[in-house]
Amino acid sequence: MLEREKAVRARKVARRQQRRELVHRMKPKRRGRTGTVHRFSRGERIGLVVIPLVAASAVWFLVPEVALRLVLIALIVLVLPALTAVILGRR
Repeated sequence: MLEREKAVRARKVARRQQRRELVHRMKPKRRGRTGTVHRFSRGERIGLVVIPLVAASAVWFLVPEVALRLVLIALIVLVLPALTAVILGRR
């Protein structure tokens, strides 16, 4: 009885190992890194959030017309990725 359970377990382990090897062989090989993913520092992340919020609040309180406020805030949101790339030197 104990030997049969050991044999069943050994077959399961062998099948699992074969399955892992097959999956490993079928995965595409990594050729190398084409670039690195940059992680922003804490100060950079805070700046990326605080500066547009300060600019948007300044627009909101200093510009009298609501339509112009909304256009300027939309412009801030649209220009933010480009400014991030230029100021932080990342692409």
